[in-house]
Amino acid sequence: MTPVIQRSSDREAIETEIDRIRSLGLDDLRTLWRTTFRSSPPTGFTKDLVARFICWHIQEQAFGGIDPQTAKVLDGLARNDKPPDRRLKAGTVLVREYQGERHTVTVVPGGYVWRESTYASLSTIARAITGTAWNGPRFFGLRNRRDQSEVRPERPAADPDRPRRNSPSSGQVQP
Repeated sequence: MTPVIQRSSDREAIETEIDRIRSLGLDDLRTLWRTTFRSSPPTGFTKDLVARFICWHIQEQAFGGIDPQTAKVLDGLARNDKPPDRRLKAGTVLVREYQGERHTVTVVPGGYVWRESTYASLSTIARAITGTAWNGPRFFGLRNRRDQSEVRPERPAADPDRPRRNSPSSGQVQP
């Protein structure tokens, strides 16, 4: 078995090595993994995944890995965090009617302008408008229905024939 190419910028040599790796059997791939990563491959990895990881490593060594910002986004997605915030361009105008009053917010490079004052966040403006804590992007309609349902799933409607847990008919004593 030939060793993995180290820091080669020769594309043809890298492509040849990748083709060779794709032709290996699972046992040879596991041996190559142990040589490359100095550990055993995860037991659940298929032949295809082991080969892909080794090929990625070769390309990473030759051409460099992903940039830190991309790594951060991918890490967040892997942990099921919400997707990155949408970025609003300066000059964007957000309009929200609340309790019969129309509120207009303009995006500027340093934040958001509302009623001739600049604020650092939409949440601060939403709190000033409503008097209560609000998520600013949600208040101004910047989250779609899917984003909102992930944050707070809808509860099914209560069955009117089913007794409530704290009702006298359920056998529990109310405080």
